[in-house]
Amino acid sequence: MRSSLSARSTNVALLLSLIIFTLIPFFGIVATALQPRGKAPSGFSIPLHPALGNFAEAWSQASILPLIGSSTLIVLGVVPVALLLSALAGFGLAQPGLPGGSFLGLLFVAGLTIPAEALISPLYYQVQAMGLLDSRWAIILPLIALYMPFGVFWMRTHFLSIPEELSEAARVDGASTFRTFVSIQLPLARSAISALLILFFLWTWNQFLLAIVLVNDPLKRTVAGALGAFQGQYGTDIVLLCAGALLIIAPSLIVFFIFQRQFVGALLQGSSK
Repeated sequence: MRSSLSARSTNVALLLSLIIFTLIPFFGIVATALQPRGKAPSGFSIPLHPALGNFAEAWSQASILPLIGSSTLIVLGVVPVALLLSALAGFGLAQPGLPGGSFLGLLFVAGLTIPAEALISPLYYQVQAMGLLDSRWAIILPLIALYMPFGVFWMRTHFLSIPEELSEAARVDGASTFRTFVSIQLPLARSAISALLILFFLWTWNQFLLAIVLVNDPLKRTVAGALGAFQGQYGTDIVLLCAGALLIIAPSLIVFFIFQRQFVGALLQGSSK
């Protein structure tokens, strides 16, 4: 009894520590965003008269509204295609008796070890050769490819956890492989797909590096690219930068809070099975 209480106390203390270390930078950004313009940020102190107008100024100066529209187009181009390809490939690689299925699965896992920053230079020249530079396709197509290792690994792991007897029963009833996938496997994968959708949305919405490197037109970038608007010739407006950052991450927080139950359910699905 004492050992279980001690373990529980340790877990709670660890979780509280992680929460505190996660929230400290966020509170620092909030405190800085409320400082008056032209004043050096002073740590975590909230001014007596918070400058709420910084958010309106950041919204206007960075043209955030048009960039929200651009980000929405990029999200609609990336997330549905990446989800569909991940589900199809994950289902195919999870089929028993597939020649080389385990090896191909390991290749996708190996893709998770390659940092995206290492691919920027060759990716730039490849996109340039395709004539897609300075367009939204320069962000959409690379992101779909970059999401495949994780997406396929995620969905393959889920499909492997589903009892094979369900698919065998469907085949006995005369269902084809595609019919089994659509009618049996996809409904059971709802939680896994929902969690993957949330991750793909967050990663795409907050994409900064590809938007800055591959697209010169600021209005064709993701909304995270608006942060570059606060970089001047001789310095950076830290106050407006923090205000803009809070405006940019707000949609991500809203989406996560709305779908957090599905996300947590997908993460716990393996343990419950």
